[in-house]
Amino acid sequence: MKNSIKQIFLIIILSYASILSQTINLKIIQTTDEHGALFPYDFTDQKEVKNSIAQIYSYVKQEREKKNQEVILLSGGDILQGTPVVYYYNFERTNVTNIFSEAMNFMKYDAAAVGNHDIETGHPVYDKFNREIKFPWLAANAISKKTGKPYLKPYTVIKRKGLKIAILGLITPYIPHWLPEKIWSGIEFEDMVKSAKHWIKIIKEKEKPDLMIGLFHSGVDYTYGNQSIDDEKNENASKIVAQKVPGFDIIFVGHDHHGWNFKEKCVDGNDVQILGATNSGRDASVANCVLTYDKTLKKWNKEISGEIIEAKNFSPDLSLMKKFNTHFDEVKKYVSKELGFFTEPIYSRDAIFGNSSFTDLINKVQLDETGADISFTAPLSLNAKIEAGSVNVGTMFKLYRYENFLYTMSLTGKEVKDYLEYSYSIWFNQMKDENDNLLKFRKDENGNLKYDNRNQAPLLENQYYNFDCADGINYTVDVSKPFGERINILSLDNGEKFQLDKTYKVAVNSYRGNGGGGHLINGAKISKEELNKRIINSTEKDFRFYIMKWIEKQKTITPIKSDNWKVIPEDWWKKGKEKDFNLMFGSK
Repeated sequence: MKNSIKQIFLIIILSYASILSQTINLKIIQTTDEHGALFPYDFTDQKEVKNSIAQIYSYVKQEREKKNQEVILLSGGDILQGTPVVYYYNFERTNVTNIFSEAMNFMKYDAAAVGNHDIETGHPVYDKFNREIKFPWLAANAISKKTGKPYLKPYTVIKRKGLKIAILGLITPYIPHWLPEKIWSGIEFEDMVKSAKHWIKIIKEKEKPDLMIGLFHSGVDYTYGNQSIDDEKNENASKIVAQKVPGFDIIFVGHDHHGWNFKEKCVDGNDVQILGATNSGRDASVANCVLTYDKTLKKWNKEISGEIIEAKNFSPDLSLMKKFNTHFDEVKKYVSKELGFFTEPIYSRDAIFGNSSFTDLINKVQLDETGADISFTAPLSLNAKIEAGSVNVGTMFKLYRYENFLYTMSLTGKEVKDYLEYSYSIWFNQMKDENDNLLKFRKDENGNLKYDNRNQAPLLENQYYNFDCADGINYTVDVSKPFGERINILSLDNGEKFQLDKTYKVAVNSYRGNGGGGHLINGAKISKEELNKRIINSTEKDFRFYIMKWIEKQKTITPIKSDNWKVIPEDWWKKGKEKDFNLMFGSK
């Protein structure tokens, strides 16, 4: 009997030793910034495309079928915003399971981070989504004001063949700069470095993981938006965490739509693998981990490398397409609903170079809906085109990309001028002569233009969705002059004299009204605390809803360029515009 027991124990010990001596291949796949791109179909232009989560899922299934490796599937957040697909299930078909919670459950995601655009959908949407999903949705630094604990789960532990893999989720803490408080009511957003230090200590002591992963909805460039490495609550703090917080083996990033694969040195001397996909199901970032247990040192030796897998190399998974075929047809019917008729085409790219009928149309709707004196807007798409002819619900996602509310705010004339000075300072270069660039392009240390690897177009120094122009006033922008001396406001549209000391009602979207882009905080010098007091009114629904109702009421729209502002010297502007247009879009 005793011998039998000894034999059993010996078998168990030998089996355990055998397991520990094995090499484990672990593949961790991350999608991020999915923005509703479930299907290989553009519901706005109603055409097939070569990027989708359905294609990435084919790759995931292929890797799961390999017997010599374990697969973990993660999302970096910004799941619930960006296409008519999620808009429809967020706000129109609210009495059924959200298509993305159902789809991600079907694909068996292991964990996801929460993104700022997920929060943008509002409590009813993201709270419902969190109840529906069968995997943890992570945001350790999103703290409930009521409990003082994370509003959602801070981390999760996944076990694979004796390995313990801990995953800590963090979200960019910059949300209060972009979104109205009612959307994130009851939540505070902590600095990512502070939160990472707090939670990694808890995880190490409590869970003793073999592999430590960060899953962050935050970008890599911590200097973006004139921020610095020492700024509290930096928007893009992923690289800072990698440098300053020991313990991470891999950090998956998102938010910046860039695509990353490099190693960063931590203060403890260890390398951290940084990985991140781009967006909209174009690709997935992959960590290939080879782990071998050292019985002498009693620890896992880790070999980690990264790669980016492109969706265009895979066909959409047929099982997913079949399961969600009814959803596909329902959304297609929704976006096909006709709203009105455009007599002329409009192009968002025209708005990058000066006054355009694209931004003038948005400004007109904002003025009509609010009764404001002045309206500010920017092109929210870089190269959208709305053809002449019938326009439908899908078209509205080209005209107005994001689910912003529409605010009416009170600003003095001086604040209006300073707002515009700021906008054009991040938009237009100070031209030395007519041969200079009109736009502010990003340049390297040698002064050469930096290019986007995806489309080989030069990169702008700032984001086009921050290039605000105004309507309701007549003004000029002198690009020969420096920041602070460019804007000359001639009058209101009705001919009244514009006065710097007078208070005006101004229409802006909620992103801008909450400080997004810096126009009100850095430009008009209105403190973050003061902004809330300046809001006179807000729409109850997203602005796109009101644009659709406005078009339905008008029925026939003739887009008109109001020519209420112009760039001077005009001959400099014309040559600079032609040159930069060809650089960005070609001669067509």
